[in-house]
Amino acid sequence: MKLYRLKEFIGADGLARGDAPVPEPGDKQVLVRVRASAVNARDLLIAAGAFGPAVNAGVVPLSDGAGDVVAIGAGVSRVAVGDRVCATYTDAWISGERLDVGFGRGGDGDGMLAEYVIRDEDSVVRLPRHLTYEEGATLPCAALTAWNALCVYGALLPGQTVVTQGTGGVSLFALQFAKRFGARVIATTSSDDKAARLQALGADEVVNYRTHSDWSNEVLRLTDGLGADLVVDIGGATTMPKSILSLRRGGRISVVGLMTGVADQGFAPAFFGRFVQFHHIHVGSRDSFEAMNLAISYHGVKPVISRFFGFGEARSAYNSMKDSGHFGKVVIRHD
Repeated sequence: MKLYRLKEFIGADGLARGDAPVPEPGDKQVLVRVRASAVNARDLLIAAGAFGPAVNAGVVPLSDGAGDVVAIGAGVSRVAVGDRVCATYTDAWISGERLDVGFGRGGDGDGMLAEYVIRDEDSVVRLPRHLTYEEGATLPCAALTAWNALCVYGALLPGQTVVTQGTGGVSLFALQFAKRFGARVIATTSSDDKAARLQALGADEVVNYRTHSDWSNEVLRLTDGLGADLVVDIGGATTMPKSILSLRRGGRISVVGLMTGVADQGFAPAFFGRFVQFHHIHVGSRDSFEAMNLAISYHGVKPVISRFFGFGEARSAYNSMKDSGHFGKVVIRHD
């Protein structure tokens, strides 16, 4: 079978294509023929060596992928041959409160950038029927992170206001889910073209943060001075102070990413003055994944995909993600 391994931590150039025997499933295991995989920001960090010795050279990268169950081992009962499935981000988190799940697939264990993978039966979930493999490949990390950011650590109610940031996978899923919950969405972005696309996707208002550098003031203006109920923060250092200033008293922030580094303590006065609730979001459990898939199926949610790449173009897929010009997910087809 064909696969990639991350041989060196030098970015996309560290990806090496190779071959390996097709593995056989053991007890309680399934063999999945991977049809598509997706690239996340975490994959770029792993490839660049950001996690040091926690990731071993030679790992098969990418946490996200979807495909068919083509063989099962003894005792498997959750899925059957022919089922279309996604692998979960990690084997360790089935249900309940967040555990120390490590760096997930493609980090401290082999990921999905391979023709075939072996997974425990407890670490796969069925795809919503209306989704393609490419769309299903976007769910394990970005979609589940957005789902947890909105509704796992607090109830998002109809009529409440959510602020999303940018046009990456997590932010677009958060926008789509929030609208299905009946919430109002204020999105931030860097261009009028992306603003129009966000509105077409359902955003109620869009703030261009290049035009309004103090975009928190725009959020307050749009909410008649009250502030938002929830901000899904993906930036970290540069966005966190404004995220806090965008909130109502007692509002909450779901901290998803640190794209611009770790925030300093300059936001402390606003934080204490608003009684802000912080929740660090690290993907989610298998039970949350299955609950999310039920909602995706019921509402007919379709993931937004920015670009497709062939299996032989994995380096280009990484570089496309690095360029940050995408609107939605970057997906690799395993054809």
